[in-house]
Amino acid sequence: MKRRTLLATGAGAALAAAMGMPASAQDKTKVGFIYVGPINDGGWTQHHHHSAMEMVEHFGDAVEFVYQESVPEGPDAERAITQMALGGADIIFTTSFGFMDPTVNVAANFPNVKFEHATGYKQADNVSVYSARFYEGRAIQGTLAGRMTTTNKVGYIASVPIPEVIRGINSAYIHAKKVNPDIEFKIIWIFEWLNPAKEADAAKALIEQGCDVVLQHTDSTAPHQAAREAGGVYTFGQAADMAEFGPMPRISSIIDNWAPYYIDRVQAVMDGTWSSVSTWDGISTGMVGIGEVSDVVPAEWKAEAEAMRDAIAAGTYHPFTGPINKQDGSPWLAEGETASDGDLASMFFYVEGVEGDIPS
Repeated sequence: MKRRTLLATGAGAALAAAMGMPASAQDKTKVGFIYVGPINDGGWTQHHHHSAMEMVEHFGDAVEFVYQESVPEGPDAERAITQMALGGADIIFTTSFGFMDPTVNVAANFPNVKFEHATGYKQADNVSVYSARFYEGRAIQGTLAGRMTTTNKVGYIASVPIPEVIRGINSAYIHAKKVNPDIEFKIIWIFEWLNPAKEADAAKALIEQGCDVVLQHTDSTAPHQAAREAGGVYTFGQAADMAEFGPMPRISSIIDNWAPYYIDRVQAVMDGTWSSVSTWDGISTGMVGIGEVSDVVPAEWKAEAEAMRDAIAAGTYHPFTGPINKQDGSPWLAEGETASDGDLASMFFYVEGVEGDIPS
């Protein structure tokens, strides 16, 4: 009978959540995460999960933590998010761009559940959005890439053609070009966030084309392994430090630190102060970290990269500061003008000098 009572109580709690009814004050706060990749991918998902575990450690027994990994973007995501909401989650973090519409759709059916969507832009009364200014880190990577290449050819493994990824390419190119006017970018799109086989093949193809620096906006460590096998090729950690590939080929990294945000938002649910917000933080708040620059990099270039990091953090330098033209040569930013957040959020063009077309 006791087991039956517990099951009935659990079913009642799920039904209450579905109907938008408050849970018991004695209940733990149930926190859910939906991941696009496996929690051991070495990059994007692993760092979200690591940050989630820091949140769990912070709250201890006050939270119940649930997650689902390797959820494909699209209809499967909507089913997974729905099941998590039916399971009594108080707040659900959906951690990939392609989860945006599924998150909004599910949220409409669960008005008392709070939703947090990473890297998207669609909000609702119970849907917040959050992202990091990865383009700030790309500026530093571009500077190092422009300095370290000897072939003047830099490869870029791009994932999905959305403004976030395009901003990164442009930022890296602008800053590589500033320190090396002869720089050339070669871009390969794989149309996925995580596919180690495709990432490795892309890295090998770029290396065969003469690229001796390879950047990536994909989630696995496969490009680093390909570079290590090739020899003489530099890489950068993506989303995680990927320090196991240092000091060569990995010479620095962009590190995502979501833990403070997760702690703050879960605390808001506990306090009853949660509201829908749009958060876009970067180096200044620590949401974007820059991994230690390898000693393979000459000291003066390492200092140059660190000075740029510090200037971005202090707000004295913006990576998109004019003059900057669009790819077709038309003016975009005048001398000294900086891009607005609106311009950056909707960026769907290459800057002047980047070759090729953005896939539609």
